[in-house]
Amino acid sequence: MYMARCLELAQNGQGNVAPNPMVGALIVHDNQIIGEGYHIKHGDAHAEINAINSVKDKSLLKKSTLYLSLEPCSHFGKTPPCTDTIIAMEIPRIVIASMDVNPKVMGRGIELLRKAGREVVVGVMEEEALDLNRRFITYHTKKRPYIILKWAQTLDGFIDAIRKPDDPIAPVWITNELSRSLVHRWRSEEQAILIGTRTVEKDNPKLNVRDWSGRTPTRVIIDRKLRLPIEFNVFDGSIPTLLLIGNNAAASVHKPKFAAIPNLEIITIDFAKGMEFQLLKELYDRNLNSIMIEGGAMIINSFVEKNLWDEARVFVGNKFFYDGVKAPTFNGEFYSYNELGNSKLFTYRNKQSA
Repeated sequence: MYMARCLELAQNGQGNVAPNPMVGALIVHDNQIIGEGYHIKHGDAHAEINAINSVKDKSLLKKSTLYLSLEPCSHFGKTPPCTDTIIAMEIPRIVIASMDVNPKVMGRGIELLRKAGREVVVGVMEEEALDLNRRFITYHTKKRPYIILKWAQTLDGFIDAIRKPDDPIAPVWITNELSRSLVHRWRSEEQAILIGTRTVEKDNPKLNVRDWSGRTPTRVIIDRKLRLPIEFNVFDGSIPTLLLIGNNAAASVHKPKFAAIPNLEIITIDFAKGMEFQLLKELYDRNLNSIMIEGGAMIINSFVEKNLWDEARVFVGNKFFYDGVKAPTFNGEFYSYNELGNSKLFTYRNKQSA
């Protein structure tokens, strides 16, 4: 019961603590919760410190149990080691859901607590805790961001309609407004969002968070030949944006115009060596531990073919196109199903991702 509450508290940090993990903490004395806390924002105090600070009578800590959804840190980062504070406050018993996979910790926090004579229990609701921090875990174990594929398709399996040259540059909506609001919430929870050249050309998206309250992720645009006009919304300079171009485009006459855009970083990669792995390394090197790939079909299929995806969120709208761009096909384990008005949402997980 107490650990379930820790995990519930931890979720409050979604979208605000990355690249750190989400962590919840609870302090119990005589079967009464006397303190709670969670990691609120990256760089701020950690969950256990917030929980300790919330306890009015600090003398009770010496006779209490501290519940943590993740092993406490044992190193100096943006904050001092939490293990030092736990030991100093003489908390006798600590119950931990899962070990920290960060190489700077990885059991050292638990070891220090035990060496200080504290009783430490590990593994309570471990599976749930690991799932909560799957982005953080993927980042440290696979050395790449957690990859979420997202698209909407029609009842007859198309992701886009046939576009004529004189069609307006705007999205062809498949789902309803409720589904689109949910996508904006998802954007606020991830650190990066990716689309390709054709999606920019056809839809001219802003790729920001509008229908939800939260932080906008880093935009990642693939434009191999640097052919996109500078007037598109993704180049408005309002959001940190990474523009990936090919070696042959590096000397383009248009490059100086892009270089003058605020918040825009141009990255040159060798597309012949595999765009996907180079892109993921660039994101990893920038401490971006999750990315949502919103399209188009060519980009999504390229990641599916290399088995570079962890989660797929597929909307099915109440429409037929009869012809158009086929939706991606993939092999994944069904995870959940939801109905949002006349739209349906299917979520899949990839247990064997690269």
